[in-house]
Amino acid sequence: MDNMNCMAPNCTKRNHRKVTAVVVGAGNRGKNYANYALQFPDLFDVVAVAEPRKHAREYFQHNHSLKVENCFVGWETLILQPKLADCAIVATQDQDHVKPTIKLAKIGYHILLEKPMAVTAEDCRTIYEACQEAGVMLAVCHVLRYHPPARKLKELIDSGLIGEVVNINHTEPVGFYHFAHSFVRGNWRNEKSSTFSLLAKCCHDVDLIAYWMGNKKCIKLSSFGSLHHFRKEKKPQGASARCLDCGIEESCPYSAKKIYLDPKPQKPQWPMSVVCDIEDAPEGYLARLTEAVRTGPYGKCVYDTDNDVCDNQVVNFEFSDGSTATLTMIAFTKQLCNRKTEVYGTLGQLVWDESKGHEIDHFDFLTRINKIHRCEQESPLGWGHGGADYHLIKSFVEAVALNDTTLISSGPKISLETHLLTFAAEHSRLSSTIVRPNADSRWMVQ
Repeated sequence: MDNMNCMAPNCTKRNHRKVTAVVVGAGNRGKNYANYALQFPDLFDVVAVAEPRKHAREYFQHNHSLKVENCFVGWETLILQPKLADCAIVATQDQDHVKPTIKLAKIGYHILLEKPMAVTAEDCRTIYEACQEAGVMLAVCHVLRYHPPARKLKELIDSGLIGEVVNINHTEPVGFYHFAHSFVRGNWRNEKSSTFSLLAKCCHDVDLIAYWMGNKKCIKLSSFGSLHHFRKEKKPQGASARCLDCGIEESCPYSAKKIYLDPKPQKPQWPMSVVCDIEDAPEGYLARLTEAVRTGPYGKCVYDTDNDVCDNQVVNFEFSDGSTATLTMIAFTKQLCNRKTEVYGTLGQLVWDESKGHEIDHFDFLTRINKIHRCEQESPLGWGHGGADYHLIKSFVEAVALNDTTLISSGPKISLETHLLTFAAEHSRLSSTIVRPNADSRWMVQ
């Protein structure tokens, strides 16, 4: 069929039936994936939402033309209904993934599950086993496996262009204000209420390294890291408990006033939309946002919260063929999640710097010539993770429509394996030991 609503580059035809979905968790990520239905209504349709916040439910009800009876205050009510759709998008908070995913899988929904799968290794296994037993598809939102430049890098590695891969050096620059927003003031600041920062932020990156390495077995792993800066003892003299009342706010790069109110936003956009997403407040969005900063957690001093997760961490991997990799997660960067990857091979090297766009730099040792490899497939504007979110939801919808799991590159087994590697890395950091993932049942998929 011709898709008259196609807004993506190089998009001409799609030949599959319309897929229906329920959305569990109507936050930023749930809205993001559901947007595929707004752009491609002949291919994807959101028919129900489960979300405790009234204004977030009403957003879905209005934008996706949902029946009132299909707007549920929680997944517990949703699962009491007969199966309403082909699939479910589970985008609740990380610690709330396991129960709705298991229940929905048992009913027969195919599952698109936001990463991380869960906040414990045991719960990740439980989700994996539940979906296997129910016979439903499980796609974990390791969106970067679907990102055109990441796939291009994989293609070049697999072609033998640089010979055998000896080392991958991969950096995730979180961004100084992004870290302050999400991991100091935000939902991922405290391990007891969420999870450790490597899992929350970099299970993507552990998964990417495994992907580029051809999913070879990791035989040794070590990790080091700490909460270096955002601690009470580093609070500047004269600083207040809240930014809008602080006498030294002007000299603080992590000021909530700078991050959320300068320049003054007139409508929700990230990261302000996380602080306050009520666009139609009677007093106006800016006034409602300012009040949220003045009274809520996002207006607290970054040195005076209950955060306890690492702001810097490195992970070292050794694989079965002797190749190695290093992952660096660092909060204190200008770049905002614009990853940089260097792949060193026996015949050359490849460099992907996401801040420079969708291109890979190749240097050949024999000819000593540099060549730029550009992605043939571009990403549409307005989608998260540089457009990778679009490629993920597109692949998942097509997989469900065509009953073809090969279209899902972040399936249950490999996603569980790379999650377990991330848990193993944190175990190494906490225990100051070298972990052997392929020789320890805690980190293996049976």
